[in-house]
Amino acid sequence: MPMPGGTTNAGSQTLSRGIRILEILADAREPLTIDELSRRLDVHRSIAYRLLRTLEEHGLVGRDGNGRVALGSRMAALAAGVAHDLQAEALPELTAAANELGMTCFLSVLDRDECITLASVEPRHGIASVAQRPGTRHPVTVGAPGKAILSLVPEARWPEGLDDEHRADVRVARERGWATSHDEVIAGLRSIAVPLPLPKGERAAVAVVYLSDPHPDAEIAHRLTQVASAITAAIGG
Repeated sequence: MPMPGGTTNAGSQTLSRGIRILEILADAREPLTIDELSRRLDVHRSIAYRLLRTLEEHGLVGRDGNGRVALGSRMAALAAGVAHDLQAEALPELTAAANELGMTCFLSVLDRDECITLASVEPRHGIASVAQRPGTRHPVTVGAPGKAILSLVPEARWPEGLDDEHRADVRVARERGWATSHDEVIAGLRSIAVPLPLPKGERAAVAVVYLSDPHPDAEIAHRLTQVASAITAAIGG
């Protein structure tokens, strides 16, 4: 960003790049090499290396024996402090639903134009459960959680990138109280979500993700509605 006198706000740029590295690593499904990070960040390898060294010193990233980079253990400690009360109240309900349905159950929150997984529980005895890691993100314009969240938002404020088919899906979700998706975020996966309005006006959703469909959609949605109601009551909504 240009500054008075023609200088550049190098500090803000460095901070922005460091944050972007954390986002890239959070979205990656495996550790990345420094070269891969530099390409995704669109900077020279030496710049990416210096940024990584700083993040590594703070425990936010770490490298394995092959030098590949992943999020560090310190990130888990920081994440635990985000919406701590909401996570604490949600986890028992998510756990009960995950084990009952045999599906991964998770809480997704709206962050600008993206859905971010805040908490997730895999079933204890799931045959083929799907991992949904906290920190996973995807555009709010796709997927069942996004549709459920947008059902809480006035149509005039829906993202411009929401096509006619998804607009119709959100209207249906608003009418019946739950949303579905198939092959939208990850090929082969299905999801069902119910909206979760929070006391301070935040918008969220409770959802499941799964490969097969052992229960009717309405039955799954009913169970998730119970989870959402329990969380809302627990946090004073």
